[in-house]
Amino acid sequence: MVATRPYEDTIQVPGAVRFPVELELPDGFDPARLETWPVVEGRLEFVEGRLRYMPPCGDMQQDTVTDVVIVLGAWVRARPGEFVLGTNEAGMRLRGATRAADAAVWRRPDAEPRTGGLRTSPPVLAVEVAGRHEPEDALQDKAQWYLRAGVEIVWIVLPEQREVIVVTPSGRARHQSGERVPESAALPDLAPAVDDFFVQLAGG
Repeated sequence: MVATRPYEDTIQVPGAVRFPVELELPDGFDPARLETWPVVEGRLEFVEGRLRYMPPCGDMQQDTVTDVVIVLGAWVRARPGEFVLGTNEAGMRLRGATRAADAAVWRRPDAEPRTGGLRTSPPVLAVEVAGRHEPEDALQDKAQWYLRAGVEIVWIVLPEQREVIVVTPSGRARHQSGERVPESAALPDLAPAVDDFFVQLAGG
């Protein structure tokens, strides 16, 4: 798809701008069809009738997302045929919105058949890694949206604090370096050390 001019042009904004910011909807836009989305250098979601833009991931965020995927990938591969791991802004179409997670785990029957488009069933686990422009309260709000959409567990990973917040329908708990993320019956044997998410930041 060829980007239209408004999405190719950029302007400078004050450093204090609060992301995400809203973009105009392009002609023919359909939030359920990825081929109608504008091409931009950054990340997009469609929520409450608005197309929201976030800038590309910075170094701390991308390094942490990689460590999260390494942890989850090893766990998924140890349980062949049971789960599917998505990343790279794993797109999902839920509750009339199109959103993306830094990583997400689906039960395999819920993730198939593959269509090349957005998944329409909620994952068991959604993971959000905080970036430079993503305050914790915004990620807490997104975690609550995930729960309303049927996601069972949300991990909010905070690179600067080296912490993980686990959010479930029963509440939320913060876990620090030296602790483990607690195992859930929905994700058997998955109880990684918090420090496993920050190996690259620690120089490992």
